Amino acid sequence: MTLMTSEEEDTGYRKRRKRKMAAVSDHGLKKTVWKRIKETIIADSRKSDIWKILILDPFTTKLLSSCCKMSDLMSEKITIVEDLYRIREPVPEMKAIYFMPPTAKCVDALIADFKTKPKYKAAYIYFTDYCPDDLFNNMKLYCGKYIRVCKEINISFMPQEAQVFTCDNPGAFQSIYSPNSQDKKKTLETMADQLVSLCSTLDEYPGIRYKKDSNMENAKTLAELVDNKLARHYELDDNSKKKGKTQAQLLIVERGFDPVSPILHELTYQAMAYDLINVTNDSYKFKSKDGSEKQALLNEDDMLWVKLRHKHIAEVSEKIPKMVKEIAASKKQPDGKISISNLAQMMKKMPAFRKKMTEQAVHLQLAEDCMQQYSNNVEKLCKAEQDLAVGADVEGVKVKDQMRTLLPVLLHPYSTHEKVRAVLLYIFSQNGTTEENLNKLIQHVKIEDEREFILNWKELGVPIITSPSLFARRPSRRDRSQDETYNLSRWTPVIKDVMEDAVENKLDTREWPHQSESPAAWNGSGAVSARQHKTISQEERRTGSRLIIFIIGGMSFSEMRSAYEVTQSVKSCEVIIGSSHILTPTGLLEDIKALSKRPVETFTVDERSNA
Repeated sequence: MTLMTSEEEDTGYRKRRKRKMAAVSDHGLKKTVWKRIKETIIADSRKSDIWKILILDPFTTKLLSSCCKMSDLMSEKITIVEDLYRIREPVPEMKAIYFMPPTAKCVDALIADFKTKPKYKAAYIYFTDYCPDDLFNNMKLYCGKYIRVCKEINISFMPQEAQVFTCDNPGAFQSIYSPNSQDKKKTLETMADQLVSLCSTLDEYPGIRYKKDSNMENAKTLAELVDNKLARHYELDDNSKKKGKTQAQLLIVERGFDPVSPILHELTYQAMAYDLINVTNDSYKFKSKDGSEKQALLNEDDMLWVKLRHKHIAEVSEKIPKMVKEIAASKKQPDGKISISNLAQMMKKMPAFRKKMTEQAVHLQLAEDCMQQYSNNVEKLCKAEQDLAVGADVEGVKVKDQMRTLLPVLLHPYSTHEKVRAVLLYIFSQNGTTEENLNKLIQHVKIEDEREFILNWKELGVPIITSPSLFARRPSRRDRSQDETYNLSRWTPVIKDVMEDAVENKLDTREWPHQSESPAAWNGSGAVSARQHKTISQEERRTGSRLIIFIIGGMSFSEMRSAYEVTQSVKSCEVIIGSSHILTPTGLLEDIKALSKRPVETFTVDERSNA
């Protein structure tokens, strides 16, 4: 929508603004989002020489932080960034840019800034998504004369990494899977809006498919919602022409389709760090060699992290010390003499050198922490976990007695969570167990009062208690016997099979029905689906197709890694993966346990006093 007053061309009428986006050339979702923000908010801001205040809510604060720095904003004459909900000093000579979701809470906070005595000279309002009529009219009524621009820019998802996005909503897990949930429908609607906003940002109108499941309907429901909302969004473009389908596919699956991947101990660097080390909000805290407390952000500004995050911990532990030696050697002068020109060159390189050394110090420590955890606990667990998950040992011999594999884990003094993870892998490996056997396992792990860790998986459609006659066979998997793998990292996330099958046009339509068709020739790589091993640049890849995967109920780091691996191995296809949020094994177990909790009843003061 666009509302303009005296400074612009038009007054008092409302128009939904349709964006016409060129194909995105910059690599990565974060850069794509920043480009969009520059083309809307920043482009409007440049029309005036006056320095401005930027006002954000928690979601847009996180969104902007993910894709730009304060220096980027300062260079665009945005001098102050403020919190929408905090008490702010009036600055009547300055214009304010409001970037926020179209919620009643945000609009009320905006109205409060102008209703009695205006805090700012004018308001430039940018909503992350479509603003409902009632909120728009309310805003227009109370502060219409101060509004210079009001636009919906359609960025309601969170770009986490170059090929990873979330809905920034960990609470969606309870909303969708708790039997006591009151807002499942609303949560799926919001998710659908966020997926439409992702497609719009990428300028894609994908064909949509979902994983059929006789027990669960969420993937089908979400696919229908996204399909309907996309059709409305792309109904008419700026030239009054309907947008046709693009070379993209969107696949929607539920968390229960692969319960193994988010529970296993992963030995790749990123997954291991978030599972075993206390990394909160991507922040890693550690003690440096001199004993001082340090903090580092694990994100894509750290190029060493980007380079190492998907590598096995054995490779990481080998690479980092080598890099440190190389950097130290490169700093030394070969003949020990330093000329003025050499000194000038060294000074120029100092900031980059310091940055590299800092990154390496962080990753030396983080890799060391991971290896320590691995040596203390995880190494012995991993063999049993891999045998249960894969159904075969390192030699490829089928595991005939899963209980014999599980028992050593139960008899060892591992933590409760570690034992629960192993028990779950045992149950998943058999597609369920008997009630009698489950009770024995629960006694072994001593979680009689916390059996929800295991039982509540049924809410995700995962079989937990079944009769022996119903123990199903393992679903067939792609043959990876020729792939080079580490003995304790033999499991491949199921979603990787799905990605590769989708790209090669091999998905079974009975298991993956079409909610809406893709272009007939789609095979994920433009014209051919050839595998190759040479590195493909983003420039080469963007001329092909996109495969967007969305997992309802959280995604694991190993599934995120799969998107990069498939993108790299398949010609001209970019795989983007998203979910409501990113999972860690411990967080997922706590979420599973909480599914059976009753919602907390809330009272007003009057109701409580009358009770």
